[in-house]
Amino acid sequence: QVQLVESGGGLVQAGDSLTLSCTASGGTFERLTMAWFRQRSGQKREFVGAVNWVRHPPFYATSVKGRFTISRDNDKNTVYLRMNNLKPEDTGVYVCASGPKLLGDVDADYYDWGRGTQVTVSS
Repeated sequence: QVQLVESGGGLVQAGDSLTLSCTASGGTFERLTMAWFRQRSGQKREFVGAVNWVRHPPFYATSVKGRFTISRDNDKNTVYLRMNNLKPEDTGVYVCASGPKLLGDVDADYYDWGRGTQVTVSS
């Protein structure tokens, strides 16, 4: 099992930027696809973006493409989510996940999940 711990959430205003981090332990980080999901109030968990260990650029949900950027630091077993131009509709619990599929973009593709970190964007 991989243990994932997110950090970096908080309260920001619309238009602000925020960077989340997720640190993994208990697994081979280099061989895991790392993803970010979010769950907004009243909605199902949705895929945000992910990055794998092969020569593939990070990939994103259409809703955040161009605003959010995922990167990973294998030496630190950490994946980051940089969120720019945040909007109130981005408010939600952001969760880090890991899994074996190279291009996983749905919940079922990921086996280990963090507890999440709250991001609140005010108007």
